[in-house]
Amino acid sequence: MGVRALWRRAGTEARDLVELVLLPGLAAVLPWRWCFAVFKRLAHWPWLYGAQCRQALEQARLHGCVGDDERAWLAERRLVTLLDHADHYLLRTRGADWLRRHVQVQGQWEATGQAALLWTFHWGMGMWALRHARAHGLRAPMVLAAPGGPDFVGRAVFGWYIRSRMRSVELALDEPVIFVPGGMAGVRSALEQGRQVVVVMDVPQDQVAVTCVTTLLGRPVSVPAVLPQLAARQGLPVTVFYMGVDLRTGRRILRIAPLGVHRDPQALADAAFAHLDHLLRTAPAAWHLWAQAPRFFVARD
Repeated sequence: MGVRALWRRAGTEARDLVELVLLPGLAAVLPWRWCFAVFKRLAHWPWLYGAQCRQALEQARLHGCVGDDERAWLAERRLVTLLDHADHYLLRTRGADWLRRHVQVQGQWEATGQAALLWTFHWGMGMWALRHARAHGLRAPMVLAAPGGPDFVGRAVFGWYIRSRMRSVELALDEPVIFVPGGMAGVRSALEQGRQVVVVMDVPQDQVAVTCVTTLLGRPVSVPAVLPQLAARQGLPVTVFYMGVDLRTGRRILRIAPLGVHRDPQALADAAFAHLDHLLRTAPAAWHLWAQAPRFFVARD
């Protein structure tokens, strides 16, 4: 490896260390009120998550989801990203008391004790939603992409962080992760045992083999079809959930929306993604996949 490559590698590792460990890790050592005040100041620093935020802003602008104040949009984007990373450290250092004090809940879990699907999106921050689900009796392994691929090459800090975060997911749910690809056997096994399964549904269409078309922001998009088909075929209840934040106080807001049982997989997909459509219209900066929008906003039935 040449000198320039070494410098680039060092720069990448240093940025990952700051953005994924040192700054969000403040949540582990500071009182939350103080930490959130620091995070709100950091959110106005242009270098923080710079490339990611610029790509997200460009794509969100193309889809009419930015508005007139781009600085405010970027500050919200950085703050949500900081909080999402910070929740990994908070989960390792805080317990049920933090959950009761700092999470506001709208709706309730209805799938306790039966096979069910719990769907969420790459929006906001979800770690404490998982802890809340487990605290209320759900036994729900989560489906996650196995760590690996081009994003991990030359990024030791990033790899450590992702693997550690996956461990936090397991601790939050008290269940092992189901890795994909190849995870449908684990999903079926969990459902056969009367457990629930947590799945993040908004994945780019090129990552799944079978899709159906629904509508987001007035445009047709392709979304995963296998799980809506499975739920409809087996009569499984589906619950959509997602967690945002009060940008003034740092208080988490967990929304739980049971969809019940649908016998029509298309109607089920439409009902689930109507929630994401609402989130993209009302709080678009909190969606983590804007940089992947060209892969996501494609209609492939």
